[in-house]
Amino acid sequence: MERGPGTRHARHLLPAGLRLGLRSCTSPLPWRPTLGGHRPCPWPGASQRCAFPVQRLVMGKPENPVGTVQIAGHSGQKHRGFLEGALLLLLILVTGALVTLGLLYAHSRGKQLPLFSSRLCFSKEEKTVVKRAPRDLKAPEDAVELCTSPGCVMAAARILQNMDPSKEPCDDFYQYACGGWLRRHVIPETNSRYSVFDILREELEIILKGVLENSTAKDRPAMQKARTLYRSCMNESVIEKRDSKPLLDILEVVGGWPVAMDKWSENAGPGWELERQLAVMNAQFNRRVLIDLFIWNDDQNSSRHIIYIDQPTLGMPSREHYFSAGANQKVREAYLQFMVSVATMLRADMSLPEDSSLVQEDMAQVLELETQLANATAPQEERHDVTALYHRMDLEELQDKFGLKGFNWTLFIQAVLSSVNTTLLPDEQVVVYGIPYLQHLEDIIDVYSPRTMQNYLVWRLVLDRISSLSQRFKDARASYRKALYGTTVEEVRWRECVSYVNSNMESAVGSLYVTEAFPGDSKSAVRELIGKVRAVFVETLDELSWMDESSRKKAREKAMSIREQIGYPDYILEEKDKHLDEEYSSLNFSEDLYFENGLQNLKAGAQRSLKKLREKVDQNLWIIGAAVVNAFYSPNRNQIVFPAGILQPPFFSKEQPQALNFGGIGMVIGHEITHGFDDNGRNFDKDGNMLDWWSNFSAQHFQEQSECMVHQYGNYSWDLADDQNVNGFSTLGENIADNGGVRQAYKVGPSRAPRGGEGEHPAQGQDPRHGRDYPATLPPKQGLAKVPSPSDCRGSSARRGLPAAGGRAPWPSAYVLPHP
Repeated sequence: MERGPGTRHARHLLPAGLRLGLRSCTSPLPWRPTLGGHRPCPWPGASQRCAFPVQRLVMGKPENPVGTVQIAGHSGQKHRGFLEGALLLLLILVTGALVTLGLLYAHSRGKQLPLFSSRLCFSKEEKTVVKRAPRDLKAPEDAVELCTSPGCVMAAARILQNMDPSKEPCDDFYQYACGGWLRRHVIPETNSRYSVFDILREELEIILKGVLENSTAKDRPAMQKARTLYRSCMNESVIEKRDSKPLLDILEVVGGWPVAMDKWSENAGPGWELERQLAVMNAQFNRRVLIDLFIWNDDQNSSRHIIYIDQPTLGMPSREHYFSAGANQKVREAYLQFMVSVATMLRADMSLPEDSSLVQEDMAQVLELETQLANATAPQEERHDVTALYHRMDLEELQDKFGLKGFNWTLFIQAVLSSVNTTLLPDEQVVVYGIPYLQHLEDIIDVYSPRTMQNYLVWRLVLDRISSLSQRFKDARASYRKALYGTTVEEVRWRECVSYVNSNMESAVGSLYVTEAFPGDSKSAVRELIGKVRAVFVETLDELSWMDESSRKKAREKAMSIREQIGYPDYILEEKDKHLDEEYSSLNFSEDLYFENGLQNLKAGAQRSLKKLREKVDQNLWIIGAAVVNAFYSPNRNQIVFPAGILQPPFFSKEQPQALNFGGIGMVIGHEITHGFDDNGRNFDKDGNMLDWWSNFSAQHFQEQSECMVHQYGNYSWDLADDQNVNGFSTLGENIADNGGVRQAYKVGPSRAPRGGEGEHPAQGQDPRHGRDYPATLPPKQGLAKVPSPSDCRGSSARRGLPAAGGRAPWPSAYVLPHP
């Protein structure tokens, strides 16, 4: 889906077969444990992960000169100057402090607790509060060899900056690992949350800004178009001068917006057809409104593409906004006022009477219609089981089951496919995901008039295009943004434009980014680490007493068949390979026509998807661009993806200690591999086909263990969200992946690579590191407009791993825990 400036907070819809990686939908709020009694739980624990900020990059190079420091030995110089000696002493002190900090706990006084069980579940019994007196610490008795390379020194400085050693790791591990980071970061006015991912993305955007602004005569066509698109987005004077004219022109193409027209019902209403209007929105503007029709791999046969019919997205980010009281009531009111304001502005631009009562009535009807649609959609927690969603049928059966008061499915689907010169086959099949929604939709369609339906369809297009218009239209949505996100401040223009170009020209921008900032030898290093983590995962299968041998064999086969994509596709850097330029051959941008450039992107995106219906599935196709700070698993492809954007410190660097790579990208790798076996991924075999390869015995035990984890995480509440409990069911897949990722990364560290130094406990090399991958600065309690639903598929980034941090035996042995 195309995203324009100002829509960074909007939900980015991905195909049904793609499992978003580390940051698909995280909550900005911390959660805290409400722990009472416990019972054995079959899932291994995991530790909390937060992230520490990396050194800011400009054009791929460190701003801080420490990045180029070299430390000479004694033979290099007989007489050192005062400054040089002081710097050397500082480096030794910093690196020494890192190692000493870990050893202090290992040598602390007091009796050690018995090792925690790695399998804990928590009940809703009364909380247990443990108070500990401060522990006396003594220095380590034996000297250790220190790593003083620039990479080690920089890593040590980051870690020390971001820790809060005044806290006990067994009392508040997150504060212990991330307290320093939290003190030094506040939420920018443009954000509703702030974490290390935001910092990494900001630094990546700085690099992209540089490469997009530096044109050369030797640019290949794809790069020229990316830079032209960027300049058109930055051309604010022309955008302001053109004002609403580009939008008014396009409204005629879609049959007009009744609220901004005179006598629409008399002139256009009689010949209005819902099927053709939906087809235009889908094929020309990539807006899948009312009915979500898209092309993707067939879940039951991953070698072919098929048509999917599903429930649509809505105008507001979450269905809860349409029903819940409190802050959501204010969001609805602001949303309605936003609609009214835009319609009023366009009526004035068309020299029509203001007619505020008509506008208010029309837009209130639109909100009522969308509320009914929201009520018809199934909540995400009811859509976890893909095997229950999947219903394949032919067009005749589709028409019989979902007539929708005369809606012609063949006319609608053929009208969409005609845009790419594709004809429906006599025996064409479709997969229906949203059966409950379609059953409710029939009653909704019968209630609302063509005028209201057209008003809604066009509003969804207008809403999507607001960011491409002049500033007064953005000002009209300020109150809505404030109610929804807790902020009215827009991103600086260049960041919006960088994000927009990267979202719509991923391959071209990825080529520019990789050429500028990505070390070529990182691919092989990450591939080697993937092999080690995969081997550990396979070994761990033998430890699962609840899985029988037949299922274990299938699990091994699937794990060994997982294909990886690392960094970037090779073709984007190969000058002789014309595929990159051909990818954008239909686009012809102009620096003065930003709005129209955006429409080209919408149409091109829709057509790329629709053309796949008759194409063979390309298993080597990249599902995301290179300049992305995230990671992914695709169950339909049994594939893990690690773009170049995430292969940077603190997640990965060949220059930093290996323990940090294990706790960083190693954990991410394990997380994505484990997604292949979570509550969704387990439904697909090694070839990406939806197939039940589990024995009844193993499937039953998986269900029992899943229920245990649901209960465990469900006992965590958010103190900044009125103590709402986390939805353990909705977050199950991510919680399973977190647990698996930490377990595998830890086991890789001590067994398959040298430790960071003598005396370093492997859990100390990994656990705090894992904790620092996800620090987040969080909104105050009065900013509850920024709070997503506790049913979001991921738990809080701030406290996400606490349920398992103390649940693995190596953790308490590394951070010596005295009896309370």
